[in-house]
Amino acid sequence: MRSFGYWLRYGIVVSFAVLLSACSGMKPEQFADAEPKLVLEEYFEGKVYAWGIFEDRFGQVKRQFQVDIDGRWNGKQLVLDEAFLFDDGERSRRVWTITKHSNERYSGTAADVEGEAEGIASGNALNWRYQMMLKVGDGEWQVSFDDWMFLQPGGVMVNRAVVSKWGIELGQVTLFFARGETMRDAPFDLQSVTQ
Repeated sequence: MRSFGYWLRYGIVVSFAVLLSACSGMKPEQFADAEPKLVLEEYFEGKVYAWGIFEDRFGQVKRQFQVDIDGRWNGKQLVLDEAFLFDDGERSRRVWTITKHSNERYSGTAADVEGEAEGIASGNALNWRYQMMLKVGDGEWQVSFDDWMFLQPGGVMVNRAVVSKWGIELGQVTLFFARGETMRDAPFDLQSVTQ
């Protein structure tokens, strides 16, 4: 039988987690007038590259990576074939199938995503929320992603995602995206991601 102290600590942790999740007050409609307008299927059609880091909840950078993305839009669905290369040499792949329901609403699936991701676009922003199975040591955790993308002038997109479990933040992912045509003069070999 658990002690009163255990249940008190458990109740405090759960209450704190609920309070934290309720405080993330940013809404997509705040960015309705922001330019340039982000149209997901237009931005990701063709070749897109990304560079990112994962920081733990203490602000320590734990992983760095780059992504080579091929996007195909058929008028209703956007398929993103993502090849990841991590700084420790690990490689992985994720294929997203994203369905457009309206000018603002999207849903998406991928092999390591539980259920469907839900996205709301407004102005230059997209909020993308989903549950993902994340490899941790020899096992997997189901974690929540609260993902925000912001399109900037010149075609660069900034992406920040908060990763949490049971409402408690585990870390943050920060990415920068650039479309293929803006990378023609890049001083390094982007093809190494897919090799």
